[in-house]
Amino acid sequence: MRAAAAALLAALALAGCRRDAPVPLVDPAHYDEFFLWAGVPPPPAVASAKVLYILGGEIRHGGPVRLVGMRAGVPHVPRAALWLTVRTERLDWDGATWAAVRAMLARWRAAGNRLEGLQIDFDAATPGLDRYRAFLEQVRHELPRGTRLSITGLLDWSANGDPAELARLGGLVDEVVIQTYQGRHTIPGYTQWFRHIDRLPMTHKIALVERGEWTPPPALARDARFAGYVVFLLKPPAPGDRASRRP
Repeated sequence: MRAAAAALLAALALAGCRRDAPVPLVDPAHYDEFFLWAGVPPPPAVASAKVLYILGGEIRHGGPVRLVGMRAGVPHVPRAALWLTVRTERLDWDGATWAAVRAMLARWRAAGNRLEGLQIDFDAATPGLDRYRAFLEQVRHELPRGTRLSITGLLDWSANGDPAELARLGGLVDEVVIQTYQGRHTIPGYTQWFRHIDRLPMTHKIALVERGEWTPPPALARDARFAGYVVFLLKPPAPGDRASRRP
């Protein structure tokens, strides 16, 4: 009985330690691919980055459709592979918008960057993947030949997405970067969405938010198309506010 009681106490103590253990947070120093948004000063880790996704422009909801530049000039990245990211809130791009995107791609390439291609950052709802796929077919038509295409995606695509539509997307894009955060915080219960991540029929990366919680789900270890992590960088916390996650 004494041995059993001692074992029970030890188990309870261990469980208490586990509950009190800090949750791992995303530290850019441990990664080499990053999202860099306007107004966010790059941390030292960016100097040795292998891949950078840099926000170049936005297409906003409401008003005339147009590409709004988000940088004062063209970036010059001597080492890392570079993706031009366009954040869009709408899919009704017109001829002038396509021309502006192509011109921005040309300027970034002419600056000597190792430009990988264009990334579309759009929150495509899982039930509307057919509409998004039709838009991406137009993107492929409008982009210069040989331009690679990356998109962002939502956590529930692998769990709730139509397999036929996902397969069609897989034939259009070179990669999808799955976002595990909303705003500046990791989505609670994110691990449950990774049970079927290997169903995604295209190369995929996982986007983490800087200083967000992250423990790698076991399913990633058996995911043959998993191609690594991309960290969404935030502004440093304000003095005296270590919990700040403002961009």
